[in-house]
Amino acid sequence: MSLTLGPLLAACAVGPDYKPAAAPVPTKFKELKGWKLATPSDALDRGDWWTPYRDKKLDFLLRQIEVSNQTVAAQAAAYEEARAVIREAQAALFPILTGNYNFTRTRRGPNISGGSGFSPSGSSGGGSGGGGLYSTTYTPELTGSWDLDVWGKVRRQIEANTAAAQASAADLANVKLSQQALLATAYFNLRAADSLRDLLARTVAEYKQTLQIVQNQYKAGYSVTSGDVATATAQVETAEAQEINVGVQRAQYEHAIAMLIGRPPAELTIARHDLTGSTPKIPITVPSTLLERRPDIAQAERTMQQENALIGVAEAAFYPDISLSGVLEWVGKNPLPFSVANEVWSLGAAASEPILEGGLRAAQLDAARAVYWQSVANYRQTVLTAFQGVEDQLAAIRILRQQLAYQDAAVKNARIAVNVYLNQFKAGTVAFTTVVTAEITLLADEEAALTTRQNLFLASVTLIEDLGGSWDTTLLPTQKELQASFSMLPQLPTR
Repeated sequence: MSLTLGPLLAACAVGPDYKPAAAPVPTKFKELKGWKLATPSDALDRGDWWTPYRDKKLDFLLRQIEVSNQTVAAQAAAYEEARAVIREAQAALFPILTGNYNFTRTRRGPNISGGSGFSPSGSSGGGSGGGGLYSTTYTPELTGSWDLDVWGKVRRQIEANTAAAQASAADLANVKLSQQALLATAYFNLRAADSLRDLLARTVAEYKQTLQIVQNQYKAGYSVTSGDVATATAQVETAEAQEINVGVQRAQYEHAIAMLIGRPPAELTIARHDLTGSTPKIPITVPSTLLERRPDIAQAERTMQQENALIGVAEAAFYPDISLSGVLEWVGKNPLPFSVANEVWSLGAAASEPILEGGLRAAQLDAARAVYWQSVANYRQTVLTAFQGVEDQLAAIRILRQQLAYQDAAVKNARIAVNVYLNQFKAGTVAFTTVVTAEITLLADEEAALTTRQNLFLASVTLIEDLGGSWDTTLLPTQKELQASFSMLPQLPTR
């Protein structure tokens, strides 16, 4: 029967078949010059997205995200739950068989019709004791029921659950990418803090040399006042305080990294190292390829199919529920009464259809359609947000590189100014305030250049995240893979 009904049921699923909604895709990036059409071999490197930074410590830390990050672990469990929900829905396509075994011991009093006065007791078939008749009945029973999925309600639910599982898989990829980006951001901030600390340490050393010059000239009776000595001393102390304060931020970044790799902060110590190297050059192709590289876009698109299938579930509620049932039992006086003479069986079929329900099903169908169109809008908004993010970071990288070039030049000239004014101060041709002003300008320019370099690294990480890292939609499990445990069932339409 199942072989006959299978193809019939597969052809009767009500509701709209899924077709992906069109997404607003631009023809090019505004911030990208010289973009080119994508070809099958023209995609980004499918390896680990952080390898172009050429940082072994960063590589070591990021690989632990997938292993011990608790946010990723929670989303992985959610994905496994989504897979289990598919199997729950698939189980509704099969008949339910229930086994029962009933044992009944009956006593009939001597005055009951059919009873007798007195007979020996103790036999399983009957007997009397204390003025009554006893009998024992054994009833093994098999009960079966099968709700026929004539209108495809269950299969549309399976389709919805499968799309939800694919969306959950995309969520898992998105969480991994997000946590990796957070760690990389904290790591480069930590390295920038190391660079700032080294910068301030060098500044303290230079200020101390200046203080020594001022003190020597003050002792020698040159035109240097005690106020100049106090100013030079304050400069040293201020720079030392700033150097110490950097430790607060560095500790917090290190603690954040420990949390992201699933370890207590006390178990992680990262050696100091300056922010060195350069940001990777990222080849970017035609914008439409972004739709295949962002897991959050894939998640939104899979959610559309889920909600589309649920429209079919709502439509199937307008049709009668049809079910088959059957009972096979044996009734006898011994514990194993399995014989044709003791057999009782029945078969039945039922159909039910609500006649008056106050427009409930129509309202549920309207709600399902509204949720679907909401998912379409969310998908398109996700696509627009993705392109905005890429444009933002492309603009940031372009502008920051220009800014860094000017700031490096400013640092170079500020350094020359400090050396010139310090020599002139030694010769007595300029006041010490000129030297102080030049040194303050130099430190400000050096800090600004470091901040710009730091922001450039952070923008590159965000750009890679906005491009989807090394992920693509081919990494999603297919519907056939997710439904593999019930391969004998009619297959739903694939993407």
